[in-house]
Amino acid sequence: MRFTKSIAGALLLAATATPAFAQEEPAAAETEAPEALAVTGGVTLITDYRFRGVTQTNEDPAIQGTINFNHSSGFYAGVWASTIDGGLDGSTPALTGYGDAEVDLYAGFTKTLSSGVGFDVGLLYYLYPDGAKGLKTDFFEPYAAITYTIGPVSTKLGAAYAWGGQDGLAGFDVKGGNDDNLYVYGDISTAIPTTPITLKGHLGYSAGSLGSLNVPGVLDNNYFDWSVGAEWVGGPIKGGVTYVDTDISNEDVVGIGNFAQRRGRGSTVLAYIGFSF
Repeated sequence: MRFTKSIAGALLLAATATPAFAQEEPAAAETEAPEALAVTGGVTLITDYRFRGVTQTNEDPAIQGTINFNHSSGFYAGVWASTIDGGLDGSTPALTGYGDAEVDLYAGFTKTLSSGVGFDVGLLYYLYPDGAKGLKTDFFEPYAAITYTIGPVSTKLGAAYAWGGQDGLAGFDVKGGNDDNLYVYGDISTAIPTTPITLKGHLGYSAGSLGSLNVPGVLDNNYFDWSVGAEWVGGPIKGGVTYVDTDISNEDVVGIGNFAQRRGRGSTVLAYIGFSF
């Protein structure tokens, strides 16, 4: 996810447990002990893979998949993967030479308290298995988040910090000398009563090596990204539409045109459909 998981991200990228709404407690004889280890996953087709507001596929569709191993104690681990466009032709400039795939390995611990407050801490490793020979691409990024759910409304405040000294981050900060990166974000979602639709909003801020995405010649290593969208869930199938944008400059640059839009760093509307198990 160079220079851009989701809401996604990745999104994102999350393996956190979502607190359920209160339900009637079943009779003791009918209660079954939960399995200590649960395996979940899914596959998604999306019209453009955007990481922190920036395309990773030259604005083309991507196929993404994940598998999570969740222990009842709160510990979890998993793998998330996506197709990308990191060819040597530079079609996705910030990913030139990164190959055709991104694989994210992660592990962490999550817990939701009786008060409705939850937390999630973990470590994520960005891996580009078919990157150009000799090109340093991979790096670690610890993350932490606090969540709070009340009724149909869920909120999340989080941060991810990739420390300096990692080869995969070196040489990108336009201010020079810095090779770390900080990302902070807030998410909110609310279910529409009596419908399978959830409305979602996101605001994020990048600063450092992964934030150096503005117009060439401008010593700006930070930017905001935001999104609003709606998601529909029916059994194992889900789909959604999301508007994504950033404050990266869209000025007319010689040889490029309107910078943010031509580089896949400006406004767009994404659609996705997925299957989970």
